Amino acid sequence: MPKIEVKNISKVYKKEKVLDDVSFCVNAGEIFGIVGRNGSGKSVLMKIICGLAAPTSGHIVIDEKIIGKDIDFPENLGAIIEQPAFMQFASGFKNLKFLADINKKIDKAEIRSTMEMVGLNPDSKKWVMNYSLGMKQRLSIAQAIMENPELIILDEPMNGLDKEMVNWLRGYLKEESDKGHTIIISSHIQEDIDILCDHVIELDRGCIVNAG
Repeated sequence: MPKIEVKNISKVYKKEKVLDDVSFCVNAGEIFGIVGRNGSGKSVLMKIICGLAAPTSGHIVIDEKIIGKDIDFPENLGAIIEQPAFMQFASGFKNLKFLADINKKIDKAEIRSTMEMVGLNPDSKKWVMNYSLGMKQRLSIAQAIMENPELIILDEPMNGLDKEMVNWLRGYLKEESDKGHTIIISSHIQEDIDILCDHVIELDRGCIVNAG
């Protein structure tokens, strides 16, 4: 049984069809790539898989549970979909602590170690509003992985990262895949897709135009 089944997903916004009958499966432990030009529907599809948007038709099945019917959101999910809405007048650590307190799965020590892992100082008092683009992306990655999720969905995670951090993230995702964790990633960087992904689909105007 696949980990994720995307079944005939279509999405219409203001009479415009953003996704058109998209179907594919992702197996557990797989790194699955979604590529396509801006406006091809990648981000909308990822939002639907995460339960953050409802499809106009079709459905998402994760671990044999229908998103939006059996459960609202996938269980054990870590995700970056566009830029997370961090509290701008708070430190990176306070932002992650606030998010961690919702599920109460991890403590302060695990937040600290995750921040250090992505190259951020957990003791820094700098407000997130003063973070560079690269620091904000590192914080986004930290919030996505800090609870050790079994399902990781990352929309353009390499944006703003330096080469060292890109190499670290590639290695991390491969290690998570080896543990049996499932990853969906979109990237406009072909090298990321070539190095990381077991299977790839290409979207164009909301349709799958290539799968391999």
